[in-house]
Amino acid sequence: MSNFNQLSGAIRFALLAGAASTFAAVPAFAQESEEDAATLDTIEVTGSRVKRADIEGALPVTVISRQQIDASGDVSVAEFLRDTTFNSTGSFRPQSGSSAQSGAEISLRGLGSSRTLVLVDGRRAPKSPFTGNAADLNSVPLAAVERIEILSDGASAIYGSDAIGGVVNIITRKDYNGVQINYGIGTPKYDGGETEEGSVIMGISGDRGRMLAGAGFNKRGMVFTRERPWGVIPGASVYGNNYRLLNAAETAFTTGYLPVPGGCTNTGFYINPANGRCVFNFNLVAADEAKVGNQSAFARGEYDINDNWSTYLSTTVSRVESFGRYAPDLGALYIPIDSPNNPTYDPVTGTGTNSAYLYHRFAALGNRDTYIDSNVYDIMVGFQGRLFDKVDVDFGVRQSEFKYFELGRNYVISTLAEQAIADGSYDIYDPINNDIDVLNGIKATINRESQWLTQELFAVANFDVFEMGGGTSNMAVGAEYRDETYSDQYDSLQEAGLTPGSAGNSAAGGRDVTAIYAEWLFPITTNFEISIAARYEDYSDYGDDLAPKIAFRWQPLDSLTLRGSYGEGFAAPTLDILTQKDSFSADTVFDPQTCVAEGDYPPAGSNGRGATESVADYCNRTGGLGGVQIDAFRIANPNLASEQSKQYSLGVAWDAADWLNVTLDYFNIKIEDRIAFFSSQTLVNIDIGQDPLNRPFPGAPCSLTRDPLNGNMVDVINNCYFNQGEIETDGADLKIRTNFDIGSWGTINNQLDVSWLNSQTVDGGPNAVGNEGVPEFRANLMTQWAISDFSFNWNIRHIDENGRYSSQTLHDLQGSWMAPWNGRITVGVTNVENDLPELFAFGSRNYNFNLYDAYGRTPYIRYTQEF
Repeated sequence: MSNFNQLSGAIRFALLAGAASTFAAVPAFAQESEEDAATLDTIEVTGSRVKRADIEGALPVTVISRQQIDASGDVSVAEFLRDTTFNSTGSFRPQSGSSAQSGAEISLRGLGSSRTLVLVDGRRAPKSPFTGNAADLNSVPLAAVERIEILSDGASAIYGSDAIGGVVNIITRKDYNGVQINYGIGTPKYDGGETEEGSVIMGISGDRGRMLAGAGFNKRGMVFTRERPWGVIPGASVYGNNYRLLNAAETAFTTGYLPVPGGCTNTGFYINPANGRCVFNFNLVAADEAKVGNQSAFARGEYDINDNWSTYLSTTVSRVESFGRYAPDLGALYIPIDSPNNPTYDPVTGTGTNSAYLYHRFAALGNRDTYIDSNVYDIMVGFQGRLFDKVDVDFGVRQSEFKYFELGRNYVISTLAEQAIADGSYDIYDPINNDIDVLNGIKATINRESQWLTQELFAVANFDVFEMGGGTSNMAVGAEYRDETYSDQYDSLQEAGLTPGSAGNSAAGGRDVTAIYAEWLFPITTNFEISIAARYEDYSDYGDDLAPKIAFRWQPLDSLTLRGSYGEGFAAPTLDILTQKDSFSADTVFDPQTCVAEGDYPPAGSNGRGATESVADYCNRTGGLGGVQIDAFRIANPNLASEQSKQYSLGVAWDAADWLNVTLDYFNIKIEDRIAFFSSQTLVNIDIGQDPLNRPFPGAPCSLTRDPLNGNMVDVINNCYFNQGEIETDGADLKIRTNFDIGSWGTINNQLDVSWLNSQTVDGGPNAVGNEGVPEFRANLMTQWAISDFSFNWNIRHIDENGRYSSQTLHDLQGSWMAPWNGRITVGVTNVENDLPELFAFGSRNYNFNLYDAYGRTPYIRYTQEF
């Protein structure tokens, strides 16, 4: 079936489903704003600094109202944005066992969160210091949000770095009178993942000023693996309590994995009947999704100094707390030949026949528990006014600080554990009954402290330039300066790689960025306009960039608008990879020359080697039995340059009737000089000419050193980030909105959003669309029926099939009643049919965490009271 037929079929299905509903609901969107545009003052919309009354401009901007957010049933900004169709391949969300446990991100077009710019009220959201390359959406308080605007086009010419995939602009509440109290809870069908939310908003206004303040919280509970249907299947890995014997030269294993005699009887351990190994049921204790919660307070005030000038202050304090639990720590540890723990040890002779490696789960130490406490402090003070009765100006200062603290308990110190096993003080035959002092002596409480601080000055001026055939030519010019300071400090044990269950390298640095930009609107005729924009940014560390853009808007008919744009963008190398400390890793690689040199091959005719196959042929084909462990170091690359992009879009907006509006926008993005990480295996493949993409070997500090005295086997590899390669992607976004007035039966509004990926390639490789993790399209159909004091909503969320994953369609229902005492009672159910993700391993998880969730059917109730 062709791509077009699949897409059109999905649209027909969604529209029919919406038309068949007479009680469904979703709020009206930008359409209502467009109808009122003639009565609006000039405003600034996402993707442009020129203030204007037109909302349907030259760029595709989706405006998501507060009403729509409430209708979704989501309790956080991150959860709502994760389900938008623009988040093509999904995005990171809280998960136990991750170094970014509490974080949540968005990745427009599947290009990565570092290529998606997140703004709050038009200013950059701080990057999370525990990643160093993207904003953490969990730190944005939902209670403060008025609406969200998504620009699905590149915007480096307006906002600078990171806006290659698009821009998400979160607009906070500014104008509210009265008091609003909100509280809600949700309980999934299965234990775990429970939600709770609450907020208080207060607003007052007078002749010369306005003020709004509020506080809120939202949280979602931990989801343990055992609390989902697949959790009843025991988890298993070789890291239970197994050993492998080494040959006399200690250059190869002589046995497979064998259970430690009598050492597989403690709770959670069992013998795998499929292979006889001792394994540990990590599903018994581990959590898939971490517990996370946001608490926040926010305020904004405006004061009119006189008729021409006003000042404003905005501040937010947000705290995110998270708890994650992962299975007990593990390790592969050497057991010397004379150790009492050696399975071949003879107490009479005081030695064994072979040394060994132990593949062990340290369940006696307890589960790996991680506690996160992160805080964001943001304050902005500015002035708005008019100069010379012609120039509108907005200038101010802002400081945003993101502080992050992490504490991890029950992590094993590998060198001390190996020593305790070697001397017999740690008993591998009965681990759970080891002396408490021995256990305390081999484990550690690890910690990490991170910070991102942004201090900035900004100023922008809007003014009329001259009259043209279509009206007044407007221009916006501006300048910004920001200073960024970043640090991510791991404790010394993690830095040294001595805690195998959690290791990381510290990084710290800073930069300042100076930017100037301009945007100019040319209304050539009443129905045709062109806008040009450019932004120049100078970075104190890597250099400078210039991003131009041109866009047009043509309205040949009152009901029809054609639009398009061409722009160039960039993404600056992030501070985390520019400033990271060198870190060691014992990597396993498959390399033919090392295979030959180390004897890492089976006898002819066994274990996959042909009866007449030569050693060289076998090693060239497989790289070795199980790979060889080599010394690798991750090295910072201070010479990284920015990624460069070229992109264009073409679109049409058609007001076909009073009740029907359609927009269709095509996009095409090409990223060059991409900042790519070159792993050890990738560098080996390139070195031996077996890289599937035929890439050249990157320059320093990436390197691979071979030992010429030992068969040219791999000696040391330096991994690094390097500017090499490209990404290309294209697709389209379709939006269909309808509204029907059915008299005494109320009104029905529908909106269908479809985002379609046509192609996505990396470094000239095959098209990834349709493969696992890259669905061809995502679609949302949202419908609202409002009658009297009641409203009913039906939301349909669809993810196309991808790889082994079948397509998934979820249904959400909601009903609300506006009580006569200014209260609103809302009840709803997300995922009505209790559709759970299919279980196919994806990364380190048993399903694709980025695209799907395992909450299942979740009823919820919410009460809102206004005074």
